[in-house]
Amino acid sequence: QVQLVESGGGLVQAGGSLRLSCAASGRTFSRNTMGWFRQAPGKEREFVSTISWSGGSTYYADSVKGRFTISRDNFWNTLYLQMNSLKPEDTAVYYCAARADDQTYLTGSWSAYDYWGQGTQVTVSS
Repeated sequence: QVQLVESGGGLVQAGGSLRLSCAASGRTFSRNTMGWFRQAPGKEREFVSTISWSGGSTYYADSVKGRFTISRDNFWNTLYLQMNSLKPEDTAVYYCAARADDQTYLTGSWSAYDYWGQGTQVTVSS
């Protein structure tokens, strides 16, 4: 059974930092694109960042560019999101996602991702 399990969320003051992790099990994603999405209360799920299988290519939403950094460790089958200079508008449930196919192009479309974690809450206070 494939599982993606996020961790690292919590409550932080504006300007602070958090590092999210996503541990995959049940299969390896070392050859698959992975990404992060988020959903705030009353809003649709939105793209945050995605990374190629090698880690050599990344893509960010404009709202997080320069503040967030996505990375991965294929040996440990784990995805990360380093979040710095957090703002109250970053408050959301953050989801890890992975593609099942071997397509190499990076996309922020949630429908392209086949596996999803249960989410981890990030709350940024002002």
